[in-house]
Parts: sequence; C-alpha cells; structure tokens
Amino acid sequence: MEKTAELKSFEFRACVSLVKAMGKKATTLRELRDLMASVSDNSILHHTCEYFLKGHILEHTNDFAQWAAEGLEERALAEHLSNIDSFGFNRVEDLRAELIRVIEDYLEKFPEPREAMEGDEFYFLQAVTLIFPLGIRAQNLAEFLLGMRYVEAASISYHFYEARMLFGKGVDDFSVWVEEALGKAELAARIRSIDPFMHDAEGIRSHIIAEIEAEVERDMEAV
Repeated sequence: MEKTAELKSFEFRACVSLVKAMGKKATTLRELRDLMASVSDNSILHHTCEYFLKGHILEHTNDFAQWAAEGLEERALAEHLSNIDSFGFNRVEDLRAELIRVIEDYLEKFPEPREAMEGDEFYFLQAVTLIFPLGIRAQNLAEFLLGMRYVEAASISYHFYEARMLFGKGVDDFSVWVEEALGKAELAARIRSIDPFMHDAEGIRSHIIAEIEAEVERDMEAV
C-alpha cells in the first residue's frame, strides 16, 4: 500500500544548459588524456552524461568515444570508451578516472596512435545548467502519472539523466521519490532498470508510464 501520511510531493522541474567553449582542444590521444585530467567536472559531464540530451543518438555513448572513432579512427578504443557506464558512478572524479584509465591502457598497447587531421580536433566544452520548477507537483501515484504524461521532455531528461550526476545520487529522481515517498520499492526498482543508453527522453517517458499504469492496476485489483 502507498504511504498516506506526510507525503513529500514530487516537484517536476526542467533545466536549460548553456554550452560554452573552454578554449582547450586535443589533437592527439595523449593531449586528450592530459586535458581530461584538468578540465572541470561540468565539462566531463557534458561530454558523457549529457551526450544523450543533445537531440541525436550516435553510434557511441559519449563524445570521447565518438571522437576516438571519427577523429582518430581508433575504433577499438572507441568501443572501450563506449562500454563505460557514465551513469554508474556517484562522483564525477570516479568517472573521469575510469575514462583516463581506459585511454592509458590503450596507449600502453598502441603507443603511437594517429593524430587528428586539421578540423577534426576535440574541443572541450562545458555547460552551465539552469534548473527551474514547472509549477507541477504530485502527491500520489495518480497525480505523478498525470504529470509524467504531460510535462515537457526537458523535465523527463532532467529528472532521469541530469539528476543522477549533478547531485551525486547515482539514481534518477523518479525512482527515489516512488520508493521514499510512496514506499513502492518494487516499482522504483523497475524504473531504475530502464537502460538510459537505449532510449531518448520520450522513450524513457513511455517506459515509466507503462510501469506506473501496471502498478495502478495492481493496486486497484488489491482493493
């Protein structure tokens, strides 16, 4: 059964990212590695976790892997970088360390990778994220379902993707609220099992709505 006392409402929010250049570029894999060690956390996040918010899904799972494949034609390295789960780390520093480790391991095996041609350099960017409320709150599962159906895609992206790393939670906002406020651990686990690499924001919305609708049906049958 859902908790009914002192429920903490879910406030739907969205975010806007203002992307700016950092004035740093890499032509070689070693330059990429060295710059990755010194750029801001926001830059690492932009090139990894925010890769899915850019309106296109490419072959790889982060900008570093995409550049390794297209800019350097190092397909094997691109595959290794793509296998890193950007959302599997609670701290940006741990994600950064894993990216660097994969590159260093590759350099040990292939110490002379090709240099990017002019125009194919990797340019480091970072995003300043502005978070704002949408004025939509949910006190129960039915209201939450209604909000999920009608909020803008930017809100789905923020709560499912951005919140994982911005606040060091490692999990999405939706499942946290469902578990902590509603006491529905199994529903929360099903939401967390949705693969962030396989869907865009609308795909995530559809999967969560399907899980909530099934949960509502089960609740009604149990009455």
